[in-house]
Amino acid sequence: MRKRAAAFAVVLVAVAAMLILGSAVPALAHEERVVGTYHFAVGFGDEPAYTGLKNSVQLILADANDKPVTDLGDTLKVEVIVGDQKLPLAFEPDFEVGEFGTPGDYRAWFFPTQPGDYTFHFTGSIKGQRVDESFTSSPTTFSSVQDPTQVEFPTKEPAAGQIAARLDREVTRLNNSVAAARKSVSDKADTARFIGFISLGVGVVGLVIATAALMTARRTRRGLPAVQGTPASTVTERS
Repeated sequence: MRKRAAAFAVVLVAVAAMLILGSAVPALAHEERVVGTYHFAVGFGDEPAYTGLKNSVQLILADANDKPVTDLGDTLKVEVIVGDQKLPLAFEPDFEVGEFGTPGDYRAWFFPTQPGDYTFHFTGSIKGQRVDESFTSSPTTFSSVQDPTQVEFPTKEPAAGQIAARLDREVTRLNNSVAAARKSVSDKADTARFIGFISLGVGVVGLVIATAALMTARRTRRGLPAVQGTPASTVTERS
């Protein structure tokens, strides 16, 4: 009886340990697919994926015998697609055999900035085998990108997209204000120039009148006719 109780206790401890270990290891939701003679496991490097946080396209690559491919090189590329926007990226190994990481784990790093579904389009080749495959996030494949405000605590910070949208609005408003100020200054400058031209014209006319008056006064003092064209003899006779 004691032996049975001891064995049962051991089983309980083992089950508890398995549950604890299982909960400690993050579950990665990746889509697995056979591509030619290779096995692909594709998803985000960090899941769940959140906007504004560094993440990566993760490719866990193995051959037909499930042996990790550790010498991929630079022949395989990936394109991140959201709507009609595309971002081409190159892979780099996230491991060093015998040192760190999981052999066959390749990453292409980027910052997702919009929540929703993402498509990873693989093109190129693996040791001469052509590759043209697309993987799209969904509830049955791998994590879609989420808004981090859902899990922020205790203070919720505005998302990067919200900040960018607000900056765009503020920059537009500021540009409009600057344009209006420039137009106002330009209008005032045009008015000042117009007034200046009028003043200059008035001054020139005044100068001409003053000069004419001065010349008339001098002619009068010298006994010359005040009006040009009047004979001098006429003036003398009248005197």
